[in-house]
Amino acid sequence: MAKRTSELGGIYKAGTGQWAWLAHRITGVGILFFLFAHIVDTALVAWGPETYNKVIALYHHPIVQIMEIGLVGAVIFHGVNGIRIMIMDFWPKSLLYHRQLTWATLLVFFAAMGPVTWIMGDRVLHALGWL
Repeated sequence: MAKRTSELGGIYKAGTGQWAWLAHRITGVGILFFLFAHIVDTALVAWGPETYNKVIALYHHPIVQIMEIGLVGAVIFHGVNGIRIMIMDFWPKSLLYHRQLTWATLLVFFAAMGPVTWIMGDRVLHALGWL
């Protein structure tokens, strides 16, 4: 079986920069969706406290709490990666180290997500009755 090629050479293999670009866009869209949902649920106050409280009660469901962990992760990654992008924009010589900066971004992300997952995940496990 022959390898697919293009005029540019072999099969395109995305590097760390392309994956960081994609993750930055995905987390940005996820945060935007949350913002829209937050505006809608806050606007439900206009329909009275009963309606608002019913919708807000959904936030105590374990699936929504897991989504909240994902939201916090998206915000952390998006913010840290945004700092990496600003560093590369303001200091062009840092482009020589873009791969190391991307790995540093991931290191900071996972270091921050450890305690977040521990604290928020404990709440989810209690809600599920597993603890």
